[in-house]
Amino acid sequence: MSSHDSEVYTLAPEMPAMFDGMKLAAVATVLYVIVRCLNLKSPTAAPDLIYQDTALNHFLLKSCPILTKEYIPPLLWGKSGHLQTALYGKLGRVSSPHPFGLRKYLPMQDGATATFDLFEPLADHQTGEDVTMVICPGIGNHSEKHYIRTFVDYSQKQGYRCAVLNHLGALPNIELTSPRMFTYGCTWEFAAMVGFIKKTHPQTKLIVVGFSLGGNIVCKFLGENSTNQERVLCCVSVCQGYSALRAQETFLQWDQCRRFYNFLMADNMKKIILTHRGELFGVGSNKMVDADLSRLYTATSLMQIDDNIMRKFHGHNTLKEYYEKESCVHYIHNINVPLLLVNSADDPLVHDSLLTIPRTLAEKKENVIFALTLHGGHLGFFEGAVLLPQPLTWMDKVIVGYSNAICQWKKQKPPCQSQDGHSSETKCQDSQS
Repeated sequence: MSSHDSEVYTLAPEMPAMFDGMKLAAVATVLYVIVRCLNLKSPTAAPDLIYQDTALNHFLLKSCPILTKEYIPPLLWGKSGHLQTALYGKLGRVSSPHPFGLRKYLPMQDGATATFDLFEPLADHQTGEDVTMVICPGIGNHSEKHYIRTFVDYSQKQGYRCAVLNHLGALPNIELTSPRMFTYGCTWEFAAMVGFIKKTHPQTKLIVVGFSLGGNIVCKFLGENSTNQERVLCCVSVCQGYSALRAQETFLQWDQCRRFYNFLMADNMKKIILTHRGELFGVGSNKMVDADLSRLYTATSLMQIDDNIMRKFHGHNTLKEYYEKESCVHYIHNINVPLLLVNSADDPLVHDSLLTIPRTLAEKKENVIFALTLHGGHLGFFEGAVLLPQPLTWMDKVIVGYSNAICQWKKQKPPCQSQDGHSSETKCQDSQS
């Protein structure tokens, strides 16, 4: 009996020790997964900058120091590109303001009606000049999105007038007036907005800003015709992919959950298209007669929607042709005004292979600065201490800071200095004679 008792007493302490070990292992596993998923071990760093050695670029980096300083995201979740992207996608921004603007309607030649919202400056610009930001939002976005409202409010307070394009069909309460909606690279509506601003504000200078798909549109617009660059001080593009043809293959991969994001964006596009099904697929529609609605309902990727619906708006015969013709990669090298291209290394929507385009451009062209952050996700770029993000993001500050620096350069540059920062002996001799 005593031997059994002793056996019991010797085994009893080992059981809780074993369970404690299992608990410890479980906790360690959970912590490991959290650290890996949240990327907590990743360091913070200043953006990786690619630019050429010109007086203008040195002035810009000195006058816009945020580009050369560490970008520090919120400690607990900000180093995860997925969480940055998810927070942008779900909330847009935190404590978003409500700027007051006037909606403008512009009739197009094909019967469509472009709309944009105009926001007047809330303060004098630091240079005393009249400067307007012409803004093109991301895919299916418009002036009422929180990230746009936050950026507009900040820009207004810095003395900028803001004109924000509402992508054709993106506003659910604005009916289409022709069987056409926005596409990946159609610049017609943006061109109409810019033309209106130039006509109604003949003294204003323009700063062109594009977010994601909007970045593709504005760069394509500026590169399509040199006259589109008249009165333009600079251009800023954030989180675009540069080439739809190259991007389509990466969107079918599960790497970085890109295939899942593809499905979510396709679902959103379906909702936008079906909101306007009457105008797009009705009896009065000629362009969409061949569109197969059943294929739209079953589509699980943007490529399927683009092939069955979007390419037909402009008469493209194949999906490849549509992507080739609507990507800014074939036009961006024609841009000669100062150009800031911003991307994030942990953007789950833009594959690293696409970033060779802005890298190569910045290495070849003196007017281009390419800034690649370590963190930020897709249009996230939240800042904050530990958990709660700040209302204003790093992205907002960079665009306005860069724009301010460009305006300062334009106002203060010596008469013997050209727009790209190089000296001009001819101008000097002319001024001295």
